[in-house]
Amino acid sequence: MAEFLGTFEQAVLLAIMRLRGDAYGRMILHVVMNSLKRTVSAGAVYTTLDRLESRGLVHSRVDEGTPARGGRPRRYYSVAAAGARALNESHKTLSEMWSGVQWPVEVKR
Repeated sequence: MAEFLGTFEQAVLLAIMRLRGDAYGRMILHVVMNSLKRTVSAGAVYTTLDRLESRGLVHSRVDEGTPARGGRPRRYYSVAAAGARALNESHKTLSEMWSGVQWPVEVKR
């Protein structure tokens, strides 16, 4: 059975993909907010990253800190093969659901 992804999880995974090798927490947060065009809390992104990693949909690595960051390390994220499959399945499912429905949706009164 395919992994079910919510809209926010999809936004986070797609942000990681857009950022390629530079996907760390704050950058992911900014890409998600720009994509969704709304304010998102950092906690929501970090909680989602933890959940996606525990489900095997993303991998993370910690790089050594730099003098510019006061020596603090930074965690970088990448989409795992299972995450890519889940995104593909989510896209396919949504496309099938939208099949035959004109967009934008209008209701005639």
